[in-house]
Amino acid sequence: MADPLLFNPRTYDPAHFDPETRRLLRATVDWFEERGKRKLIEDYRSRAWLADFLAFSAEEGLFATFLTPASAADGQQDKRWDTARIAALNEIFGFYGLDYWYAWQVTILGLGPVWQSDNAAARARAAELLAQGEVFAFGLSEKSHGADIYSTDMLLEPDGDGGFLASGSKYYIGNGNAAGLVSVFGRRTDVEGPDGYVFFAADSRHPAYHLVKNVVDSSKYVSEFRLENYPVGPDDVLHTGRAAFDAALNTVNVGKFNLCTASIGICEHAMYEAVTHAHNRILYGRPVTAFPHVRRELTDAYVRLVGMKLFSDRAVDYFRSAGPDDRRYLLFNPMTKMKVTTEGEKVIDLMWDVIAAKGFEKDTYFAQAATEIRGLPKLEGTVHVNLALILKFMGNHLMNPAEYAPVPTRLDAADDDFLFRQGPARGLGAIRFHDWRTAYDAYAEVPNVRRFREQADALCAFVTTAAPDEEQSRDLDLLLAVGQLFALVVHGQLILEQAQLTGLEEDVLDELFAVLVRDFSAHAVELHGKDSATEDQQSWALGAVRRPVVDDARSARVWERVEALSGAYEMKP
Repeated sequence: MADPLLFNPRTYDPAHFDPETRRLLRATVDWFEERGKRKLIEDYRSRAWLADFLAFSAEEGLFATFLTPASAADGQQDKRWDTARIAALNEIFGFYGLDYWYAWQVTILGLGPVWQSDNAAARARAAELLAQGEVFAFGLSEKSHGADIYSTDMLLEPDGDGGFLASGSKYYIGNGNAAGLVSVFGRRTDVEGPDGYVFFAADSRHPAYHLVKNVVDSSKYVSEFRLENYPVGPDDVLHTGRAAFDAALNTVNVGKFNLCTASIGICEHAMYEAVTHAHNRILYGRPVTAFPHVRRELTDAYVRLVGMKLFSDRAVDYFRSAGPDDRRYLLFNPMTKMKVTTEGEKVIDLMWDVIAAKGFEKDTYFAQAATEIRGLPKLEGTVHVNLALILKFMGNHLMNPAEYAPVPTRLDAADDDFLFRQGPARGLGAIRFHDWRTAYDAYAEVPNVRRFREQADALCAFVTTAAPDEEQSRDLDLLLAVGQLFALVVHGQLILEQAQLTGLEEDVLDELFAVLVRDFSAHAVELHGKDSATEDQQSWALGAVRRPVVDDARSARVWERVEALSGAYEMKP
């Protein structure tokens, strides 16, 4: 019997979506399943460009349907920017291979500055290119500066006729080999300061566009390209001045979210393989899964994966319900990017400890999963960058709640147009949140939720009695340890909200929070050991350590769910 909490291609039926979305999601699953595992792995190992996948997408209108906002859809009802169905497709792409997801992800990033633009000609061109099955690219990063957009060396010199000639290079640019439109960030040579920023549209097929190389050894084409006197006319300019800077950050706000559900898909496919292998391998006369440590590792992996899904699904609702007066998504976004993707690494590592050498075999999906899962925490900002961002919200989130109307589950067929009119990318410290305690109060009788709540309350006490002083606030190493503790509280909050909305079994929730209690304790011990931690902070850290509530019967019941994954899905050869 399929586990209802995990994606399984054998039983997948996204009936909660409209008919065309449902058809396209199922058609995508069927396309991969028909190709089979051997072809999937062969293409991954041969680093083949994704021409057949992109041909399928073009034929079905997949990217065009999912990535054209209603404002550019010319009345076509099935086209909209719908974060819920985008998340569903992320999970499917991750399940079958990150190369497919990556081509889609950088198309999303490339479209961000276009859909935020008032340039009607550029928007119409993008919609037409999507309809033709083209992919897009996001020309932001540079070899010398990374994503430091203050220091761009892509220079636009006025040509004397109201346009520009752009020269410079970009690095780490996905789809840069094939993009029909590349959104490129640069600055004018005749204007100083932020007023000189420009986002413009380029075509990778133009003779002034020079493709240098693929900087990675992969089917993902992560390009270096160079422009030499590339002509930029009025129809190519997407944003100028501060608006160009905001468009860059707001595009990442949209695209960053996709990493969490890709990580989930990777872990789900790997889990089917790992549990099936372990349960059918006999060691010392017993199945590997008869050993207590193996059961613990696989159970921990399973509940962590469930937590990843619960958090990400609930975060979708906040994205879709966002507006000028509700920007809570700006916390939950780096949370999905940082916390969910690093949880994915833990899930893979736990399973790899069980299956050991099997995880290296060339005919397994797991071998590529173990490699690809590492990339997601390092895309769209590192873990450290996103933790530092998360910290900006800690005071208001923990200590200064505001009243908001309840956010419902958002699976409706609506266009998430606010994502392309987010406004200035500033003011994060002023964003308010609803009371996080409400979600925990609803599950106060669940033993490990109650135990974790003690730790969350302790963190509030830390903020008021032992918070880093001015000097410590410049010690990012110390602050990141605090950020990990805060992230766990937010992680648990959205998990509980989604658990209540979906009626999650209490056994699974209790087992999951046992893991979170251990995680909080580990990060508290880490904080205790930091060089600059004061005596008060050290004392607080040890006082926040808790032991999870142990319930052997509960753990055994959750293990039965994990054991049932053996043979539940295997991709055809």
